[in-house]
Amino acid sequence: MVKGGTTPIRIIPRLDIKGPNVVKGIQFDGNRVLGTPDALAEIYYREGADELIFYDTVASLYRRNSLLQYIQKTAEKIFIPMTVAGGIRSIGDIREILRAGADKVAINTAAIENPELLREASKVFGAQCIVASVEFYKKDDGRYEIWTDYGRQPTGMDAFDWARRAVDLGAGEILLTSIRNDGMGRGFDLEFTAKVAAGVPVPVIAGGGSGKKEDFLEAIRRGFADAVSAASVFHYYYATAPGDNRRWMSFDEPRLRMGESIDSGNIDFLKEGYGGLREIMTDRVSLPGLKAYLEEHGVPVRPLVSDVKVPAEA
Repeated sequence: MVKGGTTPIRIIPRLDIKGPNVVKGIQFDGNRVLGTPDALAEIYYREGADELIFYDTVASLYRRNSLLQYIQKTAEKIFIPMTVAGGIRSIGDIREILRAGADKVAINTAAIENPELLREASKVFGAQCIVASVEFYKKDDGRYEIWTDYGRQPTGMDAFDWARRAVDLGAGEILLTSIRNDGMGRGFDLEFTAKVAAGVPVPVIAGGGSGKKEDFLEAIRRGFADAVSAASVFHYYYATAPGDNRRWMSFDEPRLRMGESIDSGNIDFLKEGYGGLREIMTDRVSLPGLKAYLEEHGVPVRPLVSDVKVPAEA
């Protein structure tokens, strides 16, 4: 079924972060604030996430990563692997992030500009720490192109060729993100995921587009992904779920403007459809519910270790 055979599939929530907030948009644009990084990270850890991805959404624009405080704070409370992405441009940046408590870094823009960074980084830190973040856009003619700067800048580079080259340079894992499917709730790009999974000898993480639990199963069975990353379907579930999870969210934050944890729990727009668009609807997915569903369909998953009572599915 997957390259790892009976190796458990990893489920990886992704936290896109802008300033002090976790945000989520559609096709990397139109971000809405959903909560704070430390609150969501703790929820996902307690609910059974296998890993977490922290993505600084504006880091490539400003040529720096500003997530160290969140990584340090989170590393004190959770004990699953954390991958940090966005604005990582040097060996020094990687060293600083790993020392803060991260286990891996995911590199896109800087690797496109300087491919030798992947080779050097894998030699210094080991390939297991270096993830090639492949943000791709499927063009109308069927070609897959690499985009950089958090989905803002087309490069003209073929995405499949780059994925294979990134592995040759030393990347120990590939994180795929479909820009065109991101936030649309119509499923992962199975064609490209399967092509990359068959073309590289390292684990492949499928990302961008999940709208229901069945999409995860498809990414594994038809996309041959070793892991699946998602944001909206998890964020929207835990932002609106009943029970104890609400106390981890900042619903009652009185400070609603820039500079603090702003607009956290601003969930009214969720009633209007996926990402606020009525024509794009989604199922809300809990981590325990997703793992149970995958197990029922013969997919090996890592066992839950949470001691938190799971709220009923909506």
